[in-house]
Parts: sequence; structure tokens; C-alpha cells
Amino acid sequence: MSQFTVEEYTGGLQSLMPTGQVWPRDSDSVQTAVLTAWANEFQQSDSDALSLLAGAFPSTATTMLAEWESTLGLPDACAIGETDSIALRQNAVTTKLTTVGGQSIDYFVAQAAALGYSIAITQYRPARAGLSACGAAINGDDWPFVMLVTAPDTTITTAQAGVNYAGDPLRSWGNKILECRINSIAPSHVIVKYAYIDFGFDDQTVYELTSEFCKYLDTSMSLLK
Repeated sequence: MSQFTVEEYTGGLQSLMPTGQVWPRDSDSVQTAVLTAWANEFQQSDSDALSLLAGAFPSTATTMLAEWESTLGLPDACAIGETDSIALRQNAVTTKLTTVGGQSIDYFVAQAAALGYSIAITQYRPARAGLSACGAAINGDDWPFVMLVTAPDTTITTAQAGVNYAGDPLRSWGNKILECRINSIAPSHVIVKYAYIDFGFDDQTVYELTSEFCKYLDTSMSLLK
């Protein structure tokens, strides 16, 4: 979108012309027709320049998105064979440019969120006298290095007006990219396991507020945080 309209450019050009009867400003004059043609070109150049700025910036890249991906080695092994929307490709570029690494739960949750996934992470420790309750899992030597990633059974990404672009899929399913990405950034000593929860809810059924339903609801809400 240009900062100035065609009419504003035409008026500006008219103001630069000499005055006199041979330089008419009438809307149906030849001079006005010629200047309006120039004004259209100036307005188009203005719009193209602004589009290039937006199209070149990583978070809004469109025109130069392919160049950013080529520079950063995207799409990588995790995205091969997957159909990503423009918004997810922009997120991948921005994430790779700004990521400095980390090993905290918040770091992994943020990385998943950048890809459009809501996850929760559970860590474990071996049973200890005075700390573990009777009946609690003993957890062997490897369990301190286990990270359990809990996510919805199938993550559904739906196109949104004002976010997605023409040609993006209206809806996509699956968690392949999530597992690949988490595995690629997890420390080498960490054993990553995945758990997918099928809540089985729909918007037609009336559910009774049982303790089991509340447990499922609490789990689903924790994934949405």
C-alpha cells in the first residue's frame, strides 16, 4: 500500500508545472492525462518498495522468503515432505535466526509453540527414601535423563484470516515436525518420549462433570497454557 494516492501524486506533479494558459490543470486536459499516467507509475513504485520492505523482513517475508530459507538451510530434514503454510515458514525462519539454545522446559515449550504445537513436559527422578511415597514409581538409572513430551493426539492447524496467505492449506494435521524438531535440539544425553492424549471431546455432546472428566479437562488446559 502506497503512502500517497494517485490523486496526490498527480497534484504534486501539477504543482511543479509552469503556470499559464498552455499549462491547464483541467481534469480532462492532455497535460493532466499525461501526469496521471506518471502518477500511477510513482504510486506503483511506492507500493512495490513498501512491499519489498515487508517481504524481506524475516517475520513477514514473502517476496524473499525462499532466499531466507536457502540461507538458513530451510526446509530442513524435519520439514521435508510436509506442507507448511507461509506463516509457519516465516516462524521457522524467525526461530532459527533468534534461537540461542537452551535446556530448560520453558525453552522446549517455546520451540514447540513457535511451530504451532501446545505441549507439556514431564521430568523424572529415581525414588528416594524420605522423598518418594509408598507405591510411587521406582524409576531406574536412566529415568533422570527422560523427558516426556505430552501433546494432543493429533495437532490440527487451521487457516486464519489475516494470518495465512493464498495457497496455504485450510487445515493440516500431524505431529511429525514436533518430534523431529524436539529430537534435533534435545541434549544428546536426554531420552525423549512422547505421549499423545485423545480427549475424545466434541461440541455436540453434553458431558457430566465427573472426577475423570475434570482430570482430562485439567490436562487439556495445561497443554493450552
